[in-house]
Amino acid sequence: MAENRQACDADAADFAVVDAERSVRTGYPEVVYCAGKTDEQAERIIAAMRKRGIPALGTKVRESLAERVAARFPDAAYDRTAKTLAVGTFCAQENRTGLVTVVCAGTSDLPIALEAARTAEFFGSRVEVVADVGVAGIHRLFARLDDIKKARVVVAAAGMEGALPSVIVGLVSAPVIALPTSVGYGASFGGLSALLGMLNACAPGISVVNIDNGFGAGYQANLINKL
Repeated sequence: MAENRQACDADAADFAVVDAERSVRTGYPEVVYCAGKTDEQAERIIAAMRKRGIPALGTKVRESLAERVAARFPDAAYDRTAKTLAVGTFCAQENRTGLVTVVCAGTSDLPIALEAARTAEFFGSRVEVVADVGVAGIHRLFARLDDIKKARVVVAAAGMEGALPSVIVGLVSAPVIALPTSVGYGASFGGLSALLGMLNACAPGISVVNIDNGFGAGYQANLINKL
């Protein structure tokens, strides 16, 4: 274990190159996509970023990785539902601005919706989450519509047939980012039905990210919110 920890203290340059200048170019630091990486690889990348003073956000983070990083960095904040891990602060909570409202159709969509929420928060947006307002019980959406209309940007996450974003975009003046999830029965094809439904929405004002890409939706929402 001591030998393993020593290895983690080394730079990650033998398998990864930390983009230390990304925030200079784009205004925002690199984010660590942790799926497909071993716990050791992801930890070493995060450690290399923190060594350079770069706040780190990890997405698709397993609990075993979160435990390793938290043991090393006491300020690490892990969201078990969103599977996001923040180490260091890019924007303090009191400095978050605007309003991104993340809406999800059902509780099963919540993990991906919260990934979007945590991403937008990390980069400096004020975020509110409106959960379980899918079209199967559309009265639930109408009950929260006044809250949703306050947003500068709306992220709408849905699986199944992916109808929620096209309904919302016909009711609000803010841009809507459609976030398809892989939730659904067999014919939903792991989120493909939702993705195609969102891409083919007839109401203007929708942009669409890829299936289960909560990070991409949250990042884009933050960019729009900050304009």
